[in-house]
Amino acid sequence: MREIPAGLQAHLDGEATTLCNAWRVTRRDGVVMGFTDHDRDLSFDGLAYLAASGFEASETEDGNGLSAEGGDVSGGFSADAIRAEDLSAGRYDGAKVEVFAVNWQDPSQRLLLRTAELGEVRREGGLFRVELRRLTHRLDQMRGRIYARQCDAVFGDSRCGMSLAAYKAIATVTAVRDDMHVEVSGLSGFAERFFRYGVLSFTGGAAKGLSADVEDHRRLEGADELTLWLPMAAEIAVGDTLEVTAGCDKRFSTCKAKFGNGLNFQGFPHIPGSDFSYGYADGETVHDGSPLYD
Repeated sequence: MREIPAGLQAHLDGEATTLCNAWRVTRRDGVVMGFTDHDRDLSFDGLAYLAASGFEASETEDGNGLSAEGGDVSGGFSADAIRAEDLSAGRYDGAKVEVFAVNWQDPSQRLLLRTAELGEVRREGGLFRVELRRLTHRLDQMRGRIYARQCDAVFGDSRCGMSLAAYKAIATVTAVRDDMHVEVSGLSGFAERFFRYGVLSFTGGAAKGLSADVEDHRRLEGADELTLWLPMAAEIAVGDTLEVTAGCDKRFSTCKAKFGNGLNFQGFPHIPGSDFSYGYADGETVHDGSPLYD
């Protein structure tokens, strides 16, 4: 059961209350911002909660158990608070949100109502509407491992065991064909398609701090071209710097030949396929449990 601080309880027991909502948003890049639906700025815990953001809350559902009820917050874009380009670039995706009920006459009288994550963001002209998801929504995500021929580890993580230091390169954008194709310099020491299925992270320019998945890496007329799976949310310009990490297609043959990491492969390349599993014993098929591939 949630306990209400004595000072706030006394205020709630009075004839009139002066309550407002406040939100503390912690982005995954460490930026912390505060917002309130009061008409003046508030300050507590060393953070200013801006009234000019235009934040306002919708009706919020709460329930017992592990259901994933949620609510919405909406507001207008502000150069000093929420910027449209930051939302488009995904800088608020998965951000932690703490929702407070605050006595605006005495902000020391406050109560943490819930902790949530930012979900779907919808833009409507100059306004935005953000879904607040209870942390229990993570229980809807698939957990654990499944049997599959391909590796289910992330290249370079603890299960993969590979050090990424030898598989990274620093590059500079030399030409932008469109929002999904860029030419870069600095990759001449690597074979064509070495960075296919890799990841690039911008270290300079308008997209600094953003990452994107690489669909392909080609060498055309002496220039290295990187193709992205999706368009970048921020503008890419000539001279932008980026770091590119090699990719892995999750196949056992690639793990052995390209990375020499076959002993740590996290897939099951020798399990029988569905046709074999659903088959039956006959005089021509050998069912002795031996691997299908040596």
